[in-house]
Amino acid sequence: METRTPAYRLFLIGSEASAAMSPGLWGPVLEQLGSSWIYEAWDVPAGQDMSGVRDAMLEADVVAANVTMPHKQWAAGTADTVTEQVRISGASNLLVRHGRSLSAHNTDITAVAELLGGRHQRHAVMLGAGGAARAALVALAGLADRVTVTDKDPRASRQLLNLATSLGMEAGAVTWAEARAHAPDASLIVNATPLGKSSADEPAWGTAKLSPDTFVYDFVYAGHTTATIAAAKAQGLPCADGWDHLRAQAAAMIPILGLKPEAGAVLGRTLTDIRGGGGGGGGTDSGLKPH
Repeated sequence: METRTPAYRLFLIGSEASAAMSPGLWGPVLEQLGSSWIYEAWDVPAGQDMSGVRDAMLEADVVAANVTMPHKQWAAGTADTVTEQVRISGASNLLVRHGRSLSAHNTDITAVAELLGGRHQRHAVMLGAGGAARAALVALAGLADRVTVTDKDPRASRQLLNLATSLGMEAGAVTWAEARAHAPDASLIVNATPLGKSSADEPAWGTAKLSPDTFVYDFVYAGHTTATIAAAKAQGLPCADGWDHLRAQAAAMIPILGLKPEAGAVLGRTLTDIRGGGGGGGGTDSGLKPH
């Protein structure tokens, strides 16, 4: 697919897409692969009528689009066909055009599953309840004994709770303060909020000491080490940060887009260069920003 000429377009669709890292990552990768594709950021504010976005996605020079906050659930709903993971999660971070139709994929789920490595979790605490949290929850299906969910939006918490219940999990929705009180009992803490984008932010769960068996998963990437990751490392805990997630979800796109096999190695080198240079923009979620 990557040999098409003239240039074909890929997008990142999100409320702050131009501040995210995907264009800076994929642009050099596509260039090094000798591709005629270009990758562009497309800022689409929350609450905007999305019918025009779908129409633009069906233009003949469009290949695909990553989707980030707050449009992942829209992406799942607007697609003509969806993968089983998208159907279950109700969220998509990748739309691929096929003629006059769109197919929805969720490489966030693939990334979380890879980075968690199939570990059993006695208690997962999910901070945030958007698309990133949905991906993490689906990746945990069959692996978590108990899940506690929270979001500053009670409706989002209830929706994530319903998803957990549909996956057969023992789950409860609590307030933000109550979730932080649960943190010391957790074996997994997932930060699926923007907390950490600012170097002034505290760890997502607060300042409590965590259990020695806790794994910390932070969807946020930035030019600094987030407080969530710094606190996890200070306690000697294993963790995955937003850069790890960005790499894993981008690598999962390679076969879907039909890119050359060497794309994975190019992707890894490019991400190392960007991270080493202090590049960073916001959170992840595709994507690239949480939610």
